[in-house]
Amino acid sequence: MNSSHPHSCQFVPPYLLEKLADTSTRPTVTVDPVAKAAERTLRTDAEVRASRDAVRTTASPAKSTPVWSVYTAGGKQSLPGTHVRSAGEPENADASVNEAATGGQAALDLFEGVYGRRSYDGEGAQVVMTVHYGKNYDNAFWNGTQLVFGDGDGTIFDRFTKPVDVLGHELSHAVTEHTAGLVYSGQPGALNESMSDVFGICAKQRLLGQTAEEADWLIGAGIFLAGVSARALRDMANPGTAYDDDRLGKDPQVGDFSDYVHTTDDNGGVHINSGIPNRAFYLAATGIGGSSAEGAGRIWYDALTGKGVGPTTDFAGFAAATIAAAGAHAASVTKAWQTVGVTPSPASTVPGKPAPATPSEVSVKRSGGFAGLTVTGAVDLDSDDPRAAKARRLVQKATFETSEPGPGRPDAFSYTFCLPDQSEVTVAEQNLTKELRRLAALLLADD
Repeated sequence: MNSSHPHSCQFVPPYLLEKLADTSTRPTVTVDPVAKAAERTLRTDAEVRASRDAVRTTASPAKSTPVWSVYTAGGKQSLPGTHVRSAGEPENADASVNEAATGGQAALDLFEGVYGRRSYDGEGAQVVMTVHYGKNYDNAFWNGTQLVFGDGDGTIFDRFTKPVDVLGHELSHAVTEHTAGLVYSGQPGALNESMSDVFGICAKQRLLGQTAEEADWLIGAGIFLAGVSARALRDMANPGTAYDDDRLGKDPQVGDFSDYVHTTDDNGGVHINSGIPNRAFYLAATGIGGSSAEGAGRIWYDALTGKGVGPTTDFAGFAAATIAAAGAHAASVTKAWQTVGVTPSPASTVPGKPAPATPSEVSVKRSGGFAGLTVTGAVDLDSDDPRAAKARRLVQKATFETSEPGPGRPDAFSYTFCLPDQSEVTVAEQNLTKELRRLAALLLADD
């Protein structure tokens, strides 16, 4: 599966930190520690993203026992820091270290005990966690190599190891990276965020022995300090209601596809729009009943790790994959997605997955355009289809080396080709070669 991931995945969305850093709507003070902490966190997050490859090189965890180890950065930003505790060792006097151990183990237990997955890579990789990262750092993240947690600013945010689901959320980013590899942008990015909330909440409920009906469905409960008008960072059951505070603003998450937010901020609104699949999971879990981890969680995991989901899968494609994996619970899962306004797409139109039914089949998917519609076409090159002979000749001549795959133009089409024995490639309309343009027209009956 795809393990590339261009962004580190922070727990607190940037729009919330930017709100805290903005002092224009608050009374003027000489020094605003909350704003300074938020500004520092935003700068650090940018540095983390910029240096992600370097961090991967210098802090690669060994695939050996112990299953997890906790380090402390001691208020600095050097990773992984100083080792303080490993699996099998007793608790120490540092609450953050012990919370990281508890949350990390709960997440590992979820994936192995319920889904049979050994660590985030499926092969037992050691989980490295660093606490006390930076000064007043208001975030937690997976950087492609390890989990990292700040202590919060002491005014708005408490330490980020405190809610067990934060640990589960960050470890789940690693699982997604090593399975479907959902790109961190737009709908795939919102699904990426939602997967982490899904398995984070499952780990929390499993640790507390709660059923779907008994749980509070809050992500990050306890992350805010006293005096902040907030129940949590996100509410999976009721997106957009987790907080409403003068300093934080109002929770901007949406819970229905009709309210989908189109923005260039936050990698295409991944934290805002993740409320839509989050609510679908809540509805499916409560509709199925019992353990969220063993009910809807099993279905979501099977979809995430199955062949129907890839790096660019959108909401409709993922909905179709969960319904296909739901078995006897297909009706409950279908109803959940329909309730949030998502219409499942046929498996053949899942973005990035127009896989041919047979090794001799060639297919194309055209998407985009002013209307935003998607159409697909295919032909078996070994069949009696009258188009087969012409398609064979075009396939023999077609080459992707000169097609210059890349971003498309506004309202133009993009074409995703799947040819026998070749990797799937998406080509912008203006970059189509003559052969590829003719092949697309033939398969889509556009002659």
